[in-house]
Amino acid sequence: MTSPSRGTVAQPELAGRSPGQLMWRRFKRDRTGVLSAYVVLFFFLVAVAAPLISKVYGKDATTTYGLNEQGLLNEFGYPVKSNGGISGRFWFGIEPTLGRDVLSQLVYGIRTSLLIATASTVLCVLTGVLVGVTAGYLGGRTDYFLGRFIDLLLAFPSQLSFIAFTPVVYSLFVSPEKETPTYLRVVTLILVLWVLGWMGLARLLRGQVLSLREREFVEAAKVTGASPWRIISKELLPNLWTPILVQSTLMLPSIVTVEAGLSFIGVGIVEPTPDWGRMFANGAHYYESDITYIFFPGLAMIIFVVAFNLLGDSVRDAFDPRTGR
Repeated sequence: MTSPSRGTVAQPELAGRSPGQLMWRRFKRDRTGVLSAYVVLFFFLVAVAAPLISKVYGKDATTTYGLNEQGLLNEFGYPVKSNGGISGRFWFGIEPTLGRDVLSQLVYGIRTSLLIATASTVLCVLTGVLVGVTAGYLGGRTDYFLGRFIDLLLAFPSQLSFIAFTPVVYSLFVSPEKETPTYLRVVTLILVLWVLGWMGLARLLRGQVLSLREREFVEAAKVTGASPWRIISKELLPNLWTPILVQSTLMLPSIVTVEAGLSFIGVGIVEPTPDWGRMFANGAHYYESDITYIFFPGLAMIIFVVAFNLLGDSVRDAFDPRTGR
């Protein structure tokens, strides 16, 4: 017989992988998800680096180049050069009437919209997790009253509620005859989007927790004398990351479009602050004579929303071992 120490090759010990490592491995195999993640990261980098991009580019979002310089706009206020005034100096052209640089407006508009959407999403996720887990874990009257409160908020038509409540919040801080400061408009949009945006995640997590709290590992934790906080943080939350991450990746692009819609109809961000929605509103006045102005913000919005939705699908598939990826 061959001695165990001679004539045999030692096999390397198989290292176990955590659920997070397995998820990351499945996600890296998904080319669509990885590409979408790069696209989303690019947009966030553009938002963060907007001042640097503007400085390197040599233009800003508020200077009215068309009014300050002769030969950029014609007598009707439209760019003299074709394709919206695109040139080596103005890469995406200039805005009709005022002649502001489109690229600078778009970069800062992305910054404004993503700031509002990201802050609102974070608040919605934190509130949804807190309310949903509390209702599901405690049950009883707590679950009943929180559930009815969620149903009450969900009964409001979301789009109409955004339009109706935003001016009301403005009026609480600034009298109607005075101009609302930009910072107050940003804070108000974040608050309104937060207050009316967390209920779906809370209801989803409540159902998940109601199912999980009856599982054996939760009962075992209770038997060992674990506190409710420890049970929630160590036993329940690790099993809720999938719906939380998936809903977060689907919630943020939705909030971006809602914020753009509010700015489009004039109850969100207004001039002269650059914003995606404001660019759409302005472009709606010019598209018949100059469709180029609305082309770039529209294309950027489509790419961002599609990439974020694809990223959400890929994250969900990566967390689900039954996908077979």
